[in-house]
Amino acid sequence: MIAPIPSQTNPSLVGHESLRTVTRFLREIGHPRSLARLADHILLNLSEISGYRHGSLFLLQHDHRHFRQIHTFGQIDSLVAPPTIDVDHPLIEALALRQHIIDGLEPTLSPHSKHSDDSPSTVPGDPTLAIPLIIHGTLIAFALLHSPAAHVTLSSVTMDLLTVLAQGAANALDSLLIYEDLRQSQALMRRTDRLRSLEIIAGGFAHEIRNPLTSIKTFIQLAPERKDDSQFIGEFSRIVLEDVNRIERLIQEILDYARYMEPQMTDEDLNEIVMSCLYFIQVKADSRGIKIEKQLAPELPRGMLDRQQIKQVLLNLLLNALDAIGEGPGRLRVRTHQFQKPEGTSFMQVDIEDTGQGIAPENLEHIFDPFFTTKHTSTLNAGTGLGLTIAYQIIQEHHGEIHVVSTVGQGTTFRITLPALHP
Repeated sequence: MIAPIPSQTNPSLVGHESLRTVTRFLREIGHPRSLARLADHILLNLSEISGYRHGSLFLLQHDHRHFRQIHTFGQIDSLVAPPTIDVDHPLIEALALRQHIIDGLEPTLSPHSKHSDDSPSTVPGDPTLAIPLIIHGTLIAFALLHSPAAHVTLSSVTMDLLTVLAQGAANALDSLLIYEDLRQSQALMRRTDRLRSLEIIAGGFAHEIRNPLTSIKTFIQLAPERKDDSQFIGEFSRIVLEDVNRIERLIQEILDYARYMEPQMTDEDLNEIVMSCLYFIQVKADSRGIKIEKQLAPELPRGMLDRQQIKQVLLNLLLNALDAIGEGPGRLRVRTHQFQKPEGTSFMQVDIEDTGQGIAPENLEHIFDPFFTTKHTSTLNAGTGLGLTIAYQIIQEHHGEIHVVSTVGQGTTFRITLPALHP
């Protein structure tokens, strides 16, 4: 709480105390976390300096048609400070035009009504102080302070101090509003991106599901005529089962992608997660003659991760690497290490490098797009094209990055970067 300015006649003492007051106030509002908390700081300090014990803070709304009361301090009657005030109200017009504090409102500026006859006679006569908050010449907010007691005489020093505090409050309020607008815009962009992706997915789903449905339909049509042909029934049953499994897998991956995937973070050892994934694919790699090499940093810091989601990403990349190598021989190398950015932030990194066929340059920029896949050459390894899209989304939700470099005929490396906990 800010103490009132002392009444010493020594100008240097008054000036020193004023500077301390301003410094303390700016420190309090320097990093506002919520509009309500910032408004409370503004009203509390303006009240302490002015001696007006009650007040309201009004904020210009997005429609720019009225100011809305967003916070109150003390006990203030709705007759003195109504919930909203139109921008064409005489008080608003006076504050916007004069752009300085109005001490003692005349009846025509009473905030209760444009017509002073509508207000009780006691209201316009009560001491009221209107303090504008101006940004780039625009009134974005104002404080309306009220005292039911006798009028408080404000010195020139106090008026100057209130003006300085009001400007600091306006700057903090403007910064908070810009931050909130940016945050809402980012949320809207994420929702828009998801809707756009789902639109692509809808088209891709229709394309991907058409062929399996065609084979199933053909089998159903021919089965009555060839029910005694065991070779036909056996071969077509196998194909239909593969197509049904493919449709089920496609639907599950679409559901995984469509739902909001907010990670459930826990303190995890990334090396241990990598090891569990390598254990899972070891048998498959051995059967194909693929050698797995691992270089895991012994002092890798821990991180806040969703264990199951990171396993999903790593397994997807590891299985893709095995498919890219084929039947071998080949090598799959997995490395972890840590690094720091110039500002001192620690990160963990996982590199998954294969000696497979590589990815053509024209395909690299689309590698994380929904339904983009290069695995249509065989039924066994046919992909839905959503695995890497989901992996990219998961890493983004972890505030990390995923990149790919590839050379045709030599292999591909996927690099995952994740924030680490401070030691």
